[in-house]
Amino acid sequence: MKKLKYGLFAAGLGVAALSFSFKEDLFLVSKNLDIFASLYKEININYVDDTNAPQLMKTGIDAMLDSLDPYTEYVPESEIEDYKLKYVSTQYGGIGASTVFIDGKLFINDVSEGYPANKSEIKAGDQVVSINGIAVKGKDRQEISQLLRGPKGTPVDLLVVRDGKEITKKLVRDEIKQPNVSYAGMVGDGIGYIKLDKFLENSGQEVKDALLAIQKENPKGVVLDLRNNGGGILQEAVKIVNLFVNKDQLIVTQKGKNIEKTIAYKTLLAPVSTSVPLVVLVNGNSASASEIVAGSLQDLDRAIVIGQRSYGKGLVQQTFNLPYNSLVKVTVAKYYTPSGRCIQKLDYAHKNADGIAERFADSTMIMYQTKAGRNVYSGNGVYPDIVVDAAKLSPITISMLNKNLFFNFANQYRKEKASLASAKTFQLSDADYAAFSSSLADKDLAYQSRTERLLSDLRVEAEKENKSAEVKTDLENLKYKLTSSKKTDLVSHKAEIKRVLETQIVSRYFYEKGRIEQSFQYDKELAAAKNLFTNQSQILAILKGDGNYKVIGKPTKATASID
Repeated sequence: MKKLKYGLFAAGLGVAALSFSFKEDLFLVSKNLDIFASLYKEININYVDDTNAPQLMKTGIDAMLDSLDPYTEYVPESEIEDYKLKYVSTQYGGIGASTVFIDGKLFINDVSEGYPANKSEIKAGDQVVSINGIAVKGKDRQEISQLLRGPKGTPVDLLVVRDGKEITKKLVRDEIKQPNVSYAGMVGDGIGYIKLDKFLENSGQEVKDALLAIQKENPKGVVLDLRNNGGGILQEAVKIVNLFVNKDQLIVTQKGKNIEKTIAYKTLLAPVSTSVPLVVLVNGNSASASEIVAGSLQDLDRAIVIGQRSYGKGLVQQTFNLPYNSLVKVTVAKYYTPSGRCIQKLDYAHKNADGIAERFADSTMIMYQTKAGRNVYSGNGVYPDIVVDAAKLSPITISMLNKNLFFNFANQYRKEKASLASAKTFQLSDADYAAFSSSLADKDLAYQSRTERLLSDLRVEAEKENKSAEVKTDLENLKYKLTSSKKTDLVSHKAEIKRVLETQIVSRYFYEKGRIEQSFQYDKELAAAKNLFTNQSQILAILKGDGNYKVIGKPTKATASID
């Protein structure tokens, strides 16, 4: 009885301490708000030059939030619609075309199949001169979007230049839907494939519809592709996992300082498929909700993860309405997969002297176990069960992409060839590649290779140590050799450059769907998944943690994640 009384007394002290702490926090908040409001008023009234009151306030707010993490952000009324499109909804009123600035001119970059731009025969490469009579010259990206977007059913007139001739196109805006699932279907060898680009509204239902269609084909395996998926709505991630695991399974737990933000999410419905072999593809840009899906399916031993280490965002945000139709998105919790691990990579609570958040040290990583007893680790993202080296573009390819040097050739190719036989099998011929190389004769291909950057750094260090004279000849010889080798980059990186060019060409004929289908023939991660599905014993071995495939234990610094 004494122990019980002591326990109740101690609990009472704990509640009292918590209450005191909460009241103290409220007092400090109130006090600092008074100080800030007074300072803001005095600056606006007394500063020597005119001030922009709204901009001054936003600068102060942004500086405050920058001290926390990049996901906590203030959204003024003027940016609400863009915010909703980015984080909530997949629909907007527009014409279904993207644009790009090249040398100060605005061009149609991509057209979505079935929407007003496509129906009005707007083509990639058309130069946009004016929108509804308003010249686009001097306008920035946001202003262009505001001119093109609008309510469904409203007219928009485009004046474009094609082959030196001005053409007026009269369009009527439609509701543009950007699906969460950009592709779904069978990809050969009896394999079903679902490419999920984001976790916005209705993504769970879109994946379910795709899975049900694939199930009718009796697949021997399903691939869920989450590469380059930056996440979205947590609840949609839970719905998607629910398609593959039984009802009442813990999928993710979010834990915050505020007890009301601590929530355990379990599956609520009967699954669609609990037995078909499942592979999840991830890479360094798979983040947030993507990591909840990949991490929970890995923890529950329901899927094998293939690719590269995921991004490592283990934080949950919630939006709160503010006065005058503005809002703030706040990081309210960290999330934990079923095994109990948090995969957050950067430590925002303990930034370095420069205000930069660094990775959690390997020594702080904690080992957890999957449902079947495999070892998994906290921190630094979801590590794949099968690692496939990431494909990295060479400096020359990156330079040509940044300078839009593929753009004109792809447009010209479309003009000269009326059709392609198939997106899935399209490859650029050697003759076509030679024509592309020739088209670059008068173009600026200047770029700095990784080796050249290192050489430049070495030259600087040599000067600091007063050794320039000693190594000058060697450095000049190395520079000459590097310059000479760059002249052959169009040959040595031919395969890579061809793939990028093929992607742009295919999109001119078959749009987004064709671009995805054409990429399958080069997809190393998809090939690894297909190979895995042919060997059931390997799948079982990996899920037991003793397979012949590379099953990763505790990562080391040598296997750091790819950002």
